[in-house]
Amino acid sequence: MKIVVMMKQVANKDAILRINKEGTWIEEADLSFEVSESDGYALEEALRVREKVSGEVVVCSMGPQRVKSVIKDALARGADRAIHVVGDNLGSLSPYAAASALADAVRDEKPDLILTGLQSDDYGYGQTGVILAELLGLPHATIVIEVDASGEKLRVKRELESGWYQWYTMPMPALLTIQSGISQIRYATLKGIMAAKKKEIKEVAPPAEVVGRPSHQRIERVYLPQKTKRTQLLGNGDAKAGAVALAEKLHTEARVI
Repeated sequence: MKIVVMMKQVANKDAILRINKEGTWIEEADLSFEVSESDGYALEEALRVREKVSGEVVVCSMGPQRVKSVIKDALARGADRAIHVVGDNLGSLSPYAAASALADAVRDEKPDLILTGLQSDDYGYGQTGVILAELLGLPHATIVIEVDASGEKLRVKRELESGWYQWYTMPMPALLTIQSGISQIRYATLKGIMAAKKKEIKEVAPPAEVVGRPSHQRIERVYLPQKTKRTQLLGNGDAKAGAVALAEKLHTEARVI
């Protein structure tokens, strides 16, 4: 079985974030980076599936040369080879454009299974994986917390709302978006780190028409939450009148009831 895992590099969770001069994103020049959390769980699940049914795990990541650190870590943890879609401004692509570039990079691999994280830790759109499935003509399942690929068909367990779960059977090839916490992520061993140096990392360029295509969405402004203190006294000391006024504000202003 050939499994392709999509992995994105994002800013470290402990990094001190500063907004850039344009107010459109964070300043990335002096940040440290790591793999997006749910993508790490996607890789771990791919390695576990391969251990059960044999096959090959191929990692695909997109971005500048610093993304190599994510790729090398994945290879050290057990992935067989990698594809690097190289470009300096690919992090700002819309989910559709990003999925288009990734689809172009992995289409010829003809994988049996594609795993992505549920959503990235930076933008958090949760759209790239499902758009990628559509572009490749694959069935997909989201918020997956368990995978059984031992039979002829794929069985997955999905997390639903209010503590409910769903077992779903689907054909392969397919794409799954993996929820964080699905398993215990393994560490890279010294043997794995040494072996990773000999593994293939194929560099490809994204299609020019994808990178140059007008974005379907854009970020107007990024800003820190503004702290304000405003106190309103409702009802003039009358608890019943205050409750009525509070309910009215929650309905008309906050729109939570």
